[in-house]
Amino acid sequence: MRLLRSTVFNIVMFGSCGLLSLWCVLAAWAMPDDYILVVARLWARLCFWGLRVFCGITLRAEGFETLPPGGTIIAAQHQSALDILVWIHLLPRPAFVFKRELKRIPIFGRLLEPSGMIPVDRGGGRVALRSMVAGATKAIEAGRQIVIFPEGTRVAPHVRGHLRHGIAALEQAGIAPIFPASTDSGLCWGRRAFAKTPGMVRVTLHAPLPPGLEREEVLTRLATLYYGALPTPLATEAAEAI
Repeated sequence: MRLLRSTVFNIVMFGSCGLLSLWCVLAAWAMPDDYILVVARLWARLCFWGLRVFCGITLRAEGFETLPPGGTIIAAQHQSALDILVWIHLLPRPAFVFKRELKRIPIFGRLLEPSGMIPVDRGGGRVALRSMVAGATKAIEAGRQIVIFPEGTRVAPHVRGHLRHGIAALEQAGIAPIFPASTDSGLCWGRRAFAKTPGMVRVTLHAPLPPGLEREEVLTRLATLYYGALPTPLATEAAEAI
């Protein structure tokens, strides 16, 4: 039964994503600014409806009363594809930092930059970092909420990730307060699991990082919030800086 319910949900999620993405591409000429975000929020709400009805998954968000209006940066733990839906659903105008390869996805990839998302070449070293900071600065000036996943990829629950330096570059740029966010989304929606597990997904927004932290201190504080107080491997290679 769980497999069947998950199949129905995936049909709803991927089918609606394809149809709404195609609509955005075809109707772009007649739409106002931010129309892609409006459609994305509609898609996220539809997906959360499907998760609740078909998979028995609900969402509990904590700490968001401290999030100020306007431009901010969310340093989000990343356990599941569900995290994308979470931040589209919870934030008024999110702007994700995404790996440039995603632009190759048919139809959907064409919408990423027009919607204000921030591409980054993860093998580009310092040049890529500067480009990311410039894109983030522009997004903050537009009042967007930047979402960056410091782990760089989905990391299973109870596994320690390899934090990358992109978030430290944003901290040192000082363009906006950085709010760490932790989650347990991987317990309900595994990284490669087709079947979804019923339960409540918790997303917690923590107090912002103090300004002026050194690079390693930024990563250490995030690692403590994500995984606990034990040591966590941190990125050291410039080529893996994003």
